Amino acid sequence: MVTQPIGATVPPVDLLHLNGDLPHPEWERLAVEGDDGHPPRILLLYGSLRPQSFSRKLALEAERILRHLGAETRVFDPAELPILDSVPATHPKVQELRALSLWSEGQVWVSPERHGTMTGVFKNQIDWLPLEDGSVRPTQGRTLAVMQVCGGSQSFNVVNALRVLGRWMRMVTIPNQSSVAKAWTEFDDAGRMKPSPFYDRVVDVMEELMKFTLLVRGRSEYLVDRYSERKGAAAAAQAIVSRI
Repeated sequence: MVTQPIGATVPPVDLLHLNGDLPHPEWERLAVEGDDGHPPRILLLYGSLRPQSFSRKLALEAERILRHLGAETRVFDPAELPILDSVPATHPKVQELRALSLWSEGQVWVSPERHGTMTGVFKNQIDWLPLEDGSVRPTQGRTLAVMQVCGGSQSFNVVNALRVLGRWMRMVTIPNQSSVAKAWTEFDDAGRMKPSPFYDRVVDVMEELMKFTLLVRGRSEYLVDRYSERKGAAAAAQAIVSRI
């Protein structure tokens, strides 16, 4: 039994605008029996290559909150990730992305809105993640939080599209979400998010993601176990036996 809180060894993070209590999730109330209490592993993806990418800034702000809550995090840089099928899947950036997805127990997806939906930069990252590679599923059963940044008034087109995509990738998408309107006004010159209701919502989303990740991990294999897949596996095994 782990006696210290999740992520107790994670260095302190300066959240700047936190005003009130934001404790680590209560591991003992959420985790499956036998959980060793390691920090939840969260992968963050963002959808822009611009030097002043606001989706990247939002992803980094979310990462700070997650680290404060005790998570171990990785942020994938989509620069130099080739367009799907333009190179073999052995390309180093593709292998890096797939390895990070396998490493993760939960993910955060952040995309700008471009022509009413997610950007091609973001979608290309998900397209490189197969639903199944042999018996390995890089996304199935992992938790997911979705967020978007808007250049103008608030929209929910992207988070809605990301929810569809998350469902298609067989992920457990949490109920809460964030859409940051006029994102260019919401960050200071240092790239940090300013205090606002938008910031508070991002904190809410990350706190909820941590709780759902603790709740799901260790149980995901059972939660996504399907009749049709068991039936198919049994038929395949019988076919092998018949050939022997």
